[in-house]
Formats: sequence, structure tokens, C-alpha cells
Amino acid sequence: MQKTQTEILIIGGGIAGIAGALELLNLGKKVWIVDRDREENFGGLAKESFGGMFFVDTPQQRKAGMKDNPELALEDWWATARFEPYDHLPKAWARQYVYNCTEHIYHWLRGQKIGFFPVVHWVERGLFRPGNSYPRFHMVWGTGYELVRVLGNQLKNHPKAKENLKLSFGYKVEELIRDGDRITGAAGIIERSGATFEIRSEVTVVATGGIGGNIDKVRDNWYKPWGSPPEKILNGAHEFGTGVMHDEVERKNGNVTHLDWMWPYAAGVHHPRPTRPNHGLSLVPPKSALWLNYKGERIGPMPLITAYDTQFLVEQICRQEKKYSWQVLNLKIAHKEFAISGSEFNGAIRNKNYLQFIKTVLFGNKTLVRDMIDNCEDFVTANSIDELVTKMNALTGTKDVDPRLLQASVESYDNQIDRGSKFFNDEQLRRIAHARNYRGDRVRTCKFQKIIDRKALPLIAIREFIISRKTLGGIQTDLSSRVVDKTGEPIGGLYAIGEAAGFGGGGVHGKGALEGTFLGGCILTARIAAYDIAGKKLIT
Repeated sequence: MQKTQTEILIIGGGIAGIAGALELLNLGKKVWIVDRDREENFGGLAKESFGGMFFVDTPQQRKAGMKDNPELALEDWWATARFEPYDHLPKAWARQYVYNCTEHIYHWLRGQKIGFFPVVHWVERGLFRPGNSYPRFHMVWGTGYELVRVLGNQLKNHPKAKENLKLSFGYKVEELIRDGDRITGAAGIIERSGATFEIRSEVTVVATGGIGGNIDKVRDNWYKPWGSPPEKILNGAHEFGTGVMHDEVERKNGNVTHLDWMWPYAAGVHHPRPTRPNHGLSLVPPKSALWLNYKGERIGPMPLITAYDTQFLVEQICRQEKKYSWQVLNLKIAHKEFAISGSEFNGAIRNKNYLQFIKTVLFGNKTLVRDMIDNCEDFVTANSIDELVTKMNALTGTKDVDPRLLQASVESYDNQIDRGSKFFNDEQLRRIAHARNYRGDRVRTCKFQKIIDRKALPLIAIREFIISRKTLGGIQTDLSSRVVDKTGEPIGGLYAIGEAAGFGGGGVHGKGALEGTFLGGCILTARIAAYDIAGKKLIT
């Protein structure tokens, strides 16, 4: 066994671990990050992300005429979170995030030379309960890939890195070491060699992400009001976000809460070039597509449409007898509206190529659409409804899709469009009209496009599964990111940050998120922990 020691041990090299280590170096501390993944994947799931962050009253918002403020944002947060009365720490963390996100995340990142897209995106607007009253989703110019690249380079090239920073990859931590009432390090296995290790530390920080990479654990903790979990759940989380450290913290008497509070997405498809088992991609569902159940029948009475309430989409699909869905659209809609969340399939933004981005907005991402049609197993195309139904049923190996139901769903929708906007009596068309009022959506949303349109063929059907992503619950922490035990008292020497901590307090979002609060939560919890470890306070 390798036996070594360090001042501060961070378990996990995602964005929370990187931000925490960077601040600790700034504060004169010695840090050792151990991560289970390979070095080229340093940055974890953040590296694959779109890079959106929730901020309040930013220069971008003010320039667009928005009069946002923390009080309004907190009202929106409460409405979406639906906290339980006993959720004191999650509520306190929510307040701490809303009132400090712009100063201690946005401006801190700007100081690190990270830029944001000038147009703020408007997601989670709310459907049957309030959501974001204003657009608050600020996209990193360069996606999450750029966020990780910049902060990772600053960490590795820090003036004190040579003497105060150590990075080790392929280290799987399996156990926290406890001496008396303190955690004094961690132990595990170096997977490439099979050797065991033990690292003693003055402070140990858990930054290992959520449980979404462990589909069995996702099923075991499935939110009961959604019924039984779907037969198939794709993996859109990090493959090493397995919950091992959640279990270990609990064994050491730490309080782990609300693991059934999850944030899956409704429009998952198989990755055409998978790099891990059950690898899924989360689509940005086209607003002008019809969202159908497994029989080809439009889900309702409230039609499903993205950007208003992500959790509602998941709930409605999970109420179906078979818990997967279809979206039916045509090539014109796909070119205008189709997108995939994350850095991998948004090359123009990831590479900060402004001209390519403008070209994509104006003419559509035709290369992406063609790639998915040709290479993703969940896409089928046809020139008629009958042909489309045949291919949909061939894909599932059933006769579930009823051509009469699908034909009726499409005709009803198209007939509404033929009547003209003054006579729209379809909630999806009303929502499209609402979305197009905001410039950030108008350029990426068709103006009432029919499904059956000879000039827009072929028809496209996309089979979509529930896909795991974020874990909203987690290891409970106080407002200094210290792990608390089951009585609410801090456990000496142990901190948790990022998704492992439910982004703060074991569940800062409650039962639902306003989006963009995940990367931001990783950074804020990490910075707060670093300052507390150094005997200082970030927020006074």
C-alpha cells in the first residue's frame, strides 16, 4: 500500500474540484486532487456541458432592459423548489446562492477571463407554477469545455502549483479514514496497477459528483410520485458519478438527503459514437415538433413543449404505459430548431467561432441534423405518414404506433396553423408565439411550421428516452460547505462541494431547478469551502 499525506485532499477533478483547488492555492494551501478518470478527461461532466449559468441582474440582463433582482429570483426559486418545511439548510443555501451568484461566480469568472454570450437564454419559464420571470441562463462563450480549459490551465500554471499542487488520475477512492471525531484522509485503489493507497490529510473535500452515472442507483432512488422508473434510462451523467462516496459519507455518520430529488431530461437518444455503456445525449427538443407517446398519440391535454417546465415533461412521459416518447417533425423544423445540449455537438460556440455560429443560426445546423439522421439509431425518416409509422414500428419491434392516431395528431395541428394565428386554439402554438416574442428564441424557432409540408420533407421521427443527468440531493453541508452529521453538527475535517453536496446543503434546488444553477453551484460551494478551510469567509 502507498501511504502518503497532504494538507488538503480533494476527491474528484470536476469543475468543483478545480475551482476549489484554484482558490486554495490562491490562499496559500497545499492541495492534492485525486480523480478516477483519465487525465485527458480532467474537468468531468462540466467539460461536456453547454456551459449555462444562472445569474441575477447582470450587465447582459440590464442591457436587454431586464429589471431582475435577488428578491424576485428567490421567489421564483421557492416556487420551483417546493421545499419541505424541514429543509432548513437547502433553503439557506438557496438564499445564499441567489444573493451572491453574480458577485461571487459571474464577476469572479469574468476576472478569470471567461466570457459570456451577449444574449441570455430563457429556460424554465414555468408552466403550472412560476419559473424564471426573466431570462437568467448565461452561456459561457466556449461552452463548458472553455470553462474547464481556462480554470484548469490556471490551476496547472498557478505560480504555486509546482510546490503546492499534485494531480493524480486513475485513483478510485473507496473509503474515508476516520480517527476519533475527524476524517483524516481517504483510501482506495489505483485502477491501472491494482495497487492500494492511503492518503492522510488535514482536510478532505468530497467533489465526486452525483449518482446519475449509476443507473441502478437512479432506479433505487426513483422519485415515487413519478411511478415506477422507465424500463430504459439512458446515461447522460458522468460514468464515475456512481454514489460511492455518498454511501461512504453515510457510513461515517454524515447526513445524505433527498437522493430521490433528481433532474433527468425527457429527450434522450443513444449517442451515435458512445464512449461509455448506455451513453445518451440530451436533445434540446424542437418546439415545433409534435411530442407523442409510444402509440403515436399526442401527449396531452397540455401538449409537451420545451423551455417551460423540464420536470413536467418527465412526469407526463412517465405516466404513459410505456415510458418513452416520439417527436415527429420535418427537415425544415430540424434545420431551424434541432440542437443537442453540451459542448460536443455545438462546435461553433465551443470553438468561439462567431461567423460559424451566425451561419448556424441563419441557415440551421444541417451538418448536425444529417449526422444524427445517418448515425443515431433513434432517428427514422420518410416521405409519408404511413411510411414513417412502418419505420417507427420496425425500430421498436412492435406495432405500437397506430397510423390513424399519428395521422389525426398531425392533421389536427396542421389545421390549426391553416386557420391563422388569430384563431389559434392550440396551446403549443400559443407557447411558440410566446417564445418568439423574445429575441433569444425567435431566431431559433419556426414561425408556425406545419408538419406535413411538401417543401419541408422528409418527415422525421425521433424516439426519445428518459436520460439521467443531475442529482439534486446529496451530502448535506452547512453554509461553509462542511459536511454535517445526522444531528446537524459538522464532521471535523470533511467538506463536500458541487453535485456531491446537492450543489449545497444536500439539495439547494429542492424538487426542481431553474437551470443554470448546477455549474454555478459547483463554483460557489467550492469557493466557500476553500475560504473556510483557510480560516476566512468568502461571504460576509
